[in-house]
Amino acid sequence: MPDDSARTGRRPAEGGHGFATRMSHAGRAGTRVHGFVNPAVHRGSTVLHPNCESRRTFQKDRFNRVMTYGTAGGPTHYALEDVVAEIEGGTRCVIVGTGLAAISVPLMAYLRAGDHCLMPDSVYGPARALANGLLRGWGVETTFYDPRVDEAGMAALIRPNTRVVYTESPGSHTFEMQDVPAIARAAHARGAKVLMDNTWGIHHFQPFRHGVDVSIQALTKYVGGHSDLLLGAVTVANEADYLAVRGAAAQMGHYASPDDCWLALRGARTLPVRLRQQEASALEVARWFQRQPQVLRVLFPALPEDPGHAIWKRDFTGACSLFGVVFQPRYGEADIFAMVDGLALFGIGASWGGFESLAVPTTGFITRTATSPDLGGYAVRFHIGLEDPADLIADLAQGLARLESR
Repeated sequence: MPDDSARTGRRPAEGGHGFATRMSHAGRAGTRVHGFVNPAVHRGSTVLHPNCESRRTFQKDRFNRVMTYGTAGGPTHYALEDVVAEIEGGTRCVIVGTGLAAISVPLMAYLRAGDHCLMPDSVYGPARALANGLLRGWGVETTFYDPRVDEAGMAALIRPNTRVVYTESPGSHTFEMQDVPAIARAAHARGAKVLMDNTWGIHHFQPFRHGVDVSIQALTKYVGGHSDLLLGAVTVANEADYLAVRGAAAQMGHYASPDDCWLALRGARTLPVRLRQQEASALEVARWFQRQPQVLRVLFPALPEDPGHAIWKRDFTGACSLFGVVFQPRYGEADIFAMVDGLALFGIGASWGGFESLAVPTTGFITRTATSPDLGGYAVRFHIGLEDPADLIADLAQGLARLESR
């Protein structure tokens, strides 16, 4: 990675340092700088210039960390951008207010009326709604494809006007793994950009090593880590893509609260240890689920029995703490709702990646047009937090006992 610190303010990572070390030091002034350990929160709208010529010069370079107005960001934003670029293995990052904003910005940066977009059938629901709503209204056609498509199958789907191939691996709710390198080869051979929602694969999947052009993160999840902020990030690996997404974000008026950026910076410091602990706990709970007679199957690529395990093992260095459980078909919605309602340690709520465990029924909330939504039984998505896994398993055991007694 070239040293562009003079222009961007970002210092290249020290060679040989591990992820935990880099998360402890990235985005900070340094250990030999007098002052507080953490960067300050810089809030502001108006930026003053010493003279008119200075303002004109700065305005021409507004995408390269030159403060011209509050929406161009400030030191707190820039520090978080550095940290996220470090996590993703990219060179530049744009911080926006939500995960969905991080999805919409690159789509709108690369798509125009008359263009064609490809999205996996397992895509995050609001991304599907964006494609079927605003993008369709603006003359962009989207085709939803089987997420398990191979390189030849992807090549057959790409049209002369296909500008974007969107990926998400594993998929929302159903956790299908995608062969991202194969998809990227097919897309790049035909001039299409490859976008990826990499929220599940944060740190564990290095998108730019596998052919992705633009990586999307919902920082609301693991980077925030405490379920108390909303943020998104768009990371790229070259200047042209940075100018495209940064320009689109600026034109649409996207902005992120510096207070939330500061909280995300704080969350990033403990991200490595949280990811490690939550992965271990999730594997323990998921393996326990596999042994229960009430369970048909567990949707978790980190398990050897999962259909996507080979791709996960090849491309990922670990797993996050979100997975699905499909229950035996003899249980209906009322049974599953009663089981989830009775859990003491699992909240019922959207999002994930925080310190707390969650359980959300997903059957009935899954939309598919290219593949079947039938998983063989009622499904629940579980997020495993930082609680003791033995306590979580005990809570789930009483839930399954209640399920069995109905």
